[in-house]
Amino acid sequence: MDSEKKVVQAADAIEGSWVYRIAPVMLRPYLKLARLDRPVGTWLLLWPCLWSLALAYDGQPIEMVLKLALLFAVGALAMRGAGCTYNDIMDQDIDAAVERTKTRPIPAGEVSAKQAWVFLVVQCLVGLIVLLQLNPFAIWLGIASLGLVACYPFMKRITGWPQAWLGLTFNWGALMGWAAMNGSLDWAAAVLYAGGVFWTLGYDTIYAHQDKEDDALVGIGSSALSLGDKTKPALMVFYSLFFIVLILAGSLANLPYIYYALLAPAGLHLSAQIWRLDINEPQVCLDIFRSNTGFGGLVVIALLVAAVFA
Repeated sequence: MDSEKKVVQAADAIEGSWVYRIAPVMLRPYLKLARLDRPVGTWLLLWPCLWSLALAYDGQPIEMVLKLALLFAVGALAMRGAGCTYNDIMDQDIDAAVERTKTRPIPAGEVSAKQAWVFLVVQCLVGLIVLLQLNPFAIWLGIASLGLVACYPFMKRITGWPQAWLGLTFNWGALMGWAAMNGSLDWAAAVLYAGGVFWTLGYDTIYAHQDKEDDALVGIGSSALSLGDKTKPALMVFYSLFFIVLILAGSLANLPYIYYALLAPAGLHLSAQIWRLDINEPQVCLDIFRSNTGFGGLVVIALLVAAVFA
């Protein structure tokens, strides 16, 4: 690729992203491929890991907890980028036919499929290095998630609910955090994982409403198309189930009462998402989707304060 070729800013990139301002021009297509101009996905992958770490905390050395948090942060960055790269390779023909995604590096001609495969391998190697720092149980658990990742790009071709599969994939960290801390799993982690699927199903349905017309024309499925005007009532169900699970997971982990009180702002955040939503306004959908990074932080705060009091 010509290093001087102008790199087109992705349609839903963060305005003024460092990727387009200060990153070397020759690296920009790869940074776009890893979605570093749209960091929200990395946060959405990382939050369940951090929730699970905090939920599993039972007096372990702080140095251990901080090390694991750092490893998960690096792993989330690498594996989110790897997942997006793989998804773009598999979806390049679809992306070229959808208005919002035709500026992605492969359909835009900024990166070839061969170059994308090489970049994918590099990111996976970084993820593997991170994974090998964990205990054997967590390592094998992490490897088990690869099947979900590999199948995800094809779900939109065979089902109207690919967002549910994304939920199974993106919340694996809810199991990984507990496993990394304890070398095993517990019902609290399993319940948190199950609830996280409903959280992802909610926020990614909101996100999918940006592309519903194009998706219908191309002939692929999404929960936005499946739900249509029933999206808001469905979100009430998804988010309510998730919030109940947050309470149940805290109970199973024997968290103190302050945890439940501090969940109130998180519950209000989810309610506000539904109240603000206009499924026919793509920018509103994008803004609400991005706001889930803040929601994840509210849950972490509740869990950390509970750990201190415990």
